[in-house]
Amino acid sequence: MSGRRHIGAAERRARLATGQRLAPGARASSAEEVAGSLVALHGTDPSTVYLAVGARLTDPAKTVADVERALYTDRSLVRMHGMRHTVFVFPADLTAVVHASTGLEVAARERASLVKQLEAGSEHDAAWLAEVEAGTLAALAARGEATAAQLAEDEPRLRTQLLYAPGKTYEAWQAVSTRVLRVLGMEGRVVRGRPRGSWTSSQFRWAVAPAHAELPVAEAKSELLRHWLGSCGPATEADLKWWTGWKVTDVRRALAAIGAVEVGLDEGTGFVLPDDVEPVTGGGEPWAALLPALDPSAMGWQQRDWYLAPELRAPLFDRAGNIGPTVWWDGRIAGGWAQGKDGEVRWRLLADVGREAAAAVEERAAALRGWLGAARVTPRFRTPLEKELAAG
Repeated sequence: MSGRRHIGAAERRARLATGQRLAPGARASSAEEVAGSLVALHGTDPSTVYLAVGARLTDPAKTVADVERALYTDRSLVRMHGMRHTVFVFPADLTAVVHASTGLEVAARERASLVKQLEAGSEHDAAWLAEVEAGTLAALAARGEATAAQLAEDEPRLRTQLLYAPGKTYEAWQAVSTRVLRVLGMEGRVVRGRPRGSWTSSQFRWAVAPAHAELPVAEAKSELLRHWLGSCGPATEADLKWWTGWKVTDVRRALAAIGAVEVGLDEGTGFVLPDDVEPVTGGGEPWAALLPALDPSAMGWQQRDWYLAPELRAPLFDRAGNIGPTVWWDGRIAGGWAQGKDGEVRWRLLADVGREAAAAVEERAAALRGWLGAARVTPRFRTPLEKELAAG
């Protein structure tokens, strides 16, 4: 398209500073504001949600209490399956959009896989599964919240053993409860509730999912893309396909439905919302941030050269492509950090960004040490630099 506006890397970093709530003047007052600005907080690693919010609050000391209030008291944030078969934390008003746009198709495949395994490895079938699910949901409704083990007390068929990956080197017998609750979660019928133990625990209780409207799939896809571009645009078609996990045809239909505008990027053609074409200049004063493993700002785009130098990838990513804890300076990843067993937050710059940056990073590290207190966080997916720093 001739005459289209070009958005360079500097402007993209300025947009990130404000849109992702990282610049001092853009920080948020609540967990809901952070989640609304980022659309989704990666929830595979429980601590990531808290660390991502804490890095963006004006008062990080209230991080744990505020996230717990939003997740478990007000239920204004919901932990559920979303894009790419992955667990995220979403604003509650987006659950219907996420469910219809990404959950239904994945849930159908997951259910078919479970039924196939049941029929191949036991005398049970889809009808038996439906009975177990009904009993599980009834037990959960009566209890309010419950672990899988507690639900199995009320619905003993959840203890049924199923051979997982038969014939593979990693085959193992597994209680069917894990798969049943996973399917119910993907179908939007149950959600993860308060964990056992502290906020860093991954042993979650389950709860009946809050009611939500059933949206047309195409409408939901368009709405999800509109939210994400509004927070994270511009993005390329490849970025959007990667983030959503959709087919490229679905991405293109959704872009057309919301009237996305083409812009030029260093990587090629990108897209923004129609009301987001005007230039954005500067993110205010230079800023530092310590972001957790799998943070949305680090994992939001497939093409990352505009904020991550290629030579920094090896120490910051694991072999599966998961990023570890990162140190940011003024819109770029400049290093990494980790917490040792002694509670100390250790960081290292991998790029020469100057004394001002180092002082600002130490200030953010001190704030993080302060609100972590006695808590210890170790990323689920360990990366080379994180492991080195954690060891001291």
